[in-house]
Amino acid sequence: MYKIYLSRYLLRFFMHPRLSALCLFTPALLQTSFVLAQEKYSVQGKITDEKNAPLTGVSVSEAGTRNGVVTNVDGFFRLPVTSKNSTLHISFIGYENKDVAITGDGPLQIMLVPRLKQLNDVVITGYGKTSKKNVIGAISSVNAGEFNQGVIGNPAMLLQGKVPGLTVTKSGNPNQTPTVILRGPSTLRNGAQEPFYVIDGVPGAPIDIVPPDDIASIDVLKDGASTAIYGARAANGVIMVTTRRPKNDQMKLSYNAYIGVEQVAKRLQVLTGDELRQYLADNGQVLAPANNDLDPVTQQPVNTDWQKEVQRTAVSQNHHLSLMGNAKATTYGLSVNYLSNPGIIKGSDLNRLGIRANIGQRAFNDRLRLDFSVFNTITNQQNSPDAVLSNMLNYLPTVSVKRPDGSFTEDYAGNVRGSNNPVALIENNQDKTKTSRLLANGLAEVTILPGLTYTASLSTQRDQFTRNIYYNSLSVLAKGNNGKASRTAWINTRNLIESYFNYDLTTGKHQFKLLAGYSWQEDQNGDGFGVTTQGFGSDALSYNNLGLSNPPPGTIVFDNSTSTTLTTLRLISYYARLNYQYADKYYFQASLRNDGSSAFGKNSRWGYFPAVSAGWRISQEAFMKQLRFLEDLKLRVSYGVSGNSLGFDPLAAQLQYSTVGRYYDNGQLINAIAPVQNANPDLKWERTGMFNAGIDFVLFHGRLSGAIDYYNKQTDDLIWNYPVSTTQYIATTLLTNVGKVSNKGIEVILNATPVSTKDFSWRTTINVSHNTNSISSLSSGQFTLKDIPVAILGGKGQSGNWSQKVTEGQPIGTFTLFHYLGKDKDGISTYQKADGSVTTSPTTADLLTAGNAQPKITYGWSNTFTWKAFDLTLFIRGVSGNKILNATLAGLNTPTDAKMTNVARYTLQESYNDKNSFLVSDRFLENGAYLRMENLTLGYTIKTRSPHISKLRVYANVNNVFTITQYTGIDPEVDLGGLTPGIDVRNYYPKTRSFIVGINTTF
Repeated sequence: MYKIYLSRYLLRFFMHPRLSALCLFTPALLQTSFVLAQEKYSVQGKITDEKNAPLTGVSVSEAGTRNGVVTNVDGFFRLPVTSKNSTLHISFIGYENKDVAITGDGPLQIMLVPRLKQLNDVVITGYGKTSKKNVIGAISSVNAGEFNQGVIGNPAMLLQGKVPGLTVTKSGNPNQTPTVILRGPSTLRNGAQEPFYVIDGVPGAPIDIVPPDDIASIDVLKDGASTAIYGARAANGVIMVTTRRPKNDQMKLSYNAYIGVEQVAKRLQVLTGDELRQYLADNGQVLAPANNDLDPVTQQPVNTDWQKEVQRTAVSQNHHLSLMGNAKATTYGLSVNYLSNPGIIKGSDLNRLGIRANIGQRAFNDRLRLDFSVFNTITNQQNSPDAVLSNMLNYLPTVSVKRPDGSFTEDYAGNVRGSNNPVALIENNQDKTKTSRLLANGLAEVTILPGLTYTASLSTQRDQFTRNIYYNSLSVLAKGNNGKASRTAWINTRNLIESYFNYDLTTGKHQFKLLAGYSWQEDQNGDGFGVTTQGFGSDALSYNNLGLSNPPPGTIVFDNSTSTTLTTLRLISYYARLNYQYADKYYFQASLRNDGSSAFGKNSRWGYFPAVSAGWRISQEAFMKQLRFLEDLKLRVSYGVSGNSLGFDPLAAQLQYSTVGRYYDNGQLINAIAPVQNANPDLKWERTGMFNAGIDFVLFHGRLSGAIDYYNKQTDDLIWNYPVSTTQYIATTLLTNVGKVSNKGIEVILNATPVSTKDFSWRTTINVSHNTNSISSLSSGQFTLKDIPVAILGGKGQSGNWSQKVTEGQPIGTFTLFHYLGKDKDGISTYQKADGSVTTSPTTADLLTAGNAQPKITYGWSNTFTWKAFDLTLFIRGVSGNKILNATLAGLNTPTDAKMTNVARYTLQESYNDKNSFLVSDRFLENGAYLRMENLTLGYTIKTRSPHISKLRVYANVNNVFTITQYTGIDPEVDLGGLTPGIDVRNYYPKTRSFIVGINTTF
């Protein structure tokens, strides 16, 4: 390395124009003088670790110059310096930097002290925090610098591909909430698979209330022992969000902003107008005159690209301004965030304004800490009708968008075209939602005795929703209504009290931590109303004055959904936890939570959720000290029980009445009311017991670290509606606890720093996870259910067919489809019957199991390169081993309807006479594996001479750079939530590719 450095110096020296001629005559003299000069001012030495082992690759440089070398395999270095009084700057990954002044002429002996930051990083746990080295549960931490970059409307997207075992899926719709599943699906109920969120210690807070720029870190609690402290709401895992707070005694003003251009990443291949005309002509068919327009200017046949007509290039922007400070005993912070995220489908849009403020005060020699924080967001959403997504594919490309008189080309009678004008769907319909969220939290922490603290936390949350819909007089969604308006408004509130004691005691090598607490929560939801009316004399006011409507008798409808059904839910909890640690080597933790909920049956309102875990830091044992490459090695094992009450109707266990129709009484139309739900006094929580075994390690002075986990997650008492006899019950079904589901898997994460020099570094992280899901049971001795048919997709002649079943021994998302056998002699699609024979008219009795939608492997790979002031981030993620049902392609594969609707380019291979080529079969079941370069970011940090600017960074970012997949649909990232994962069914909002430029500034 010294020779390389010397060669560079000589090359620079000899290239000096005035000296080059002289060097031609006296090269030997100059070279000798140079070498002597360097030997006169040089320093050498050896660098070791705290165990006196030599360190290889340590960067040694002369302060204030560009002179630098690295140590060899024996830890030695030799460096030419400009003066005997120079100072050496020494740096090495995983160790504290060190400056050494040169004294004397002898060799230097330098020892570096390990930094091991990853072991001392703070990890947030339930009702407390600890250092990473003391964690004995499966907890993944992601800091702000590791978050996904891009146009992000929901903070859950920050974690996509970053945490092993955490699956996050989302389409390109800015208004769609991401589907988040941790360690596999463990419930049959819709809306009950999402993890439980805790924001700055406030349990149950909505994650979208926090702007991404306000988040400092996110900790994901995955194993049962870590989540059990949150009891009945933690079966799907717990995600702890920590927001930014001031850290030093100075004021800091930050401004972050970006502007992004989003475009459709991929479009489906359907026929153009000319291709459709040719296909029909090749099969002896012609379009009806009403379906074959000519351009009024060129008099050429029309070729309307409906996907292009409804899509647009969207320009998004985000601005975040924050002020934080710390003055003696007072801390304060204020931030404002504005996000504008138009969708690439016209008529879809998201705008959000968020404000966060917090203030903290310490008093009485820091024995009292007070903290108050408030979050407030106002979100405006506009949605285009769902029907736009299907109609932009199958509306005839041979007709114009509008008629010569300016009206839309629309077949109101449905006689000549089998679909609707997608542009008209956008223009003639409005769907707007306004959401206002407020979360306020006050906390007081008192140190009563040394080691004993008491914390009281009070929080209140208020969510107000207003949804306004108007279908104008030309809308095909409200034919003959002469304008139809719907207005719905409701408020949800939550009040929460957390009160708990923490006691820390250290005596000798023994360390104890005790927690004991009480929690009270009351939710009041559905305080609102909704009404739908029709018959407007004008569309000018849309939904703004319902009093102008003239509805026919009996057409006014009042909203009776769960959104406007007033309910009250109370949750009372007692919890305790013991942590024990001996000599920084042996760890033990036990916890117990007792939850009581008013939502469940009167016989089952209380439940216990215990947990226990243990850890052994083997690296602290004397027999491991000789392994100098090993910095930390820890084994851990845990078991915990938690419950699932998410998405649960507080009235689910009660006898319920509702309207079941109308009848005439004395000439008046009266609503009929009857029982619609049986009471179940024994209804209780779904319970999940999880065993977890893991190993954490840090090697080579922190250059390589990681974790490996195995888990076995068993959920029983699944809640589902079971058929019951009306001789015993009033209604025909009973909501009860019966089923069981299993999830088993392995998770691996590796963090490495392969290169770290003075100017260049490369950090890489890869995570891989595997999960096996299976329905263990659907029946008990009292309640029996063979299977649950789901995914009834509908479509031509398929209104009663299901495409998936929930079946014992099979994972959620198992496909049941017709088995495609090919064409018969007439070009008609044939299928296999249940008895093995061939048919062109299969029935539901012929449906066969055909794979499942659950990925076998999910992975993410992140790389960060820095070179001087430049930084480059590259992130790749993907899945494999799953299937996707391309029901969109099946619905477009209708050659016999090609005179009324458009068809896919795939259909060109079909016979025009194939009357059932569209049937949803395993012909359309495709490989769902993909590899996607999700993010590519290049940044540059500008060094400014201004004392008022501490950081100035500009960057450019590309999201969804490319995708490698065999899937032929719009995008392989289809929804994996609910009971019908892995289905692309004519309603997929296209994924986008975004190009972003941004700035990060700190004053």
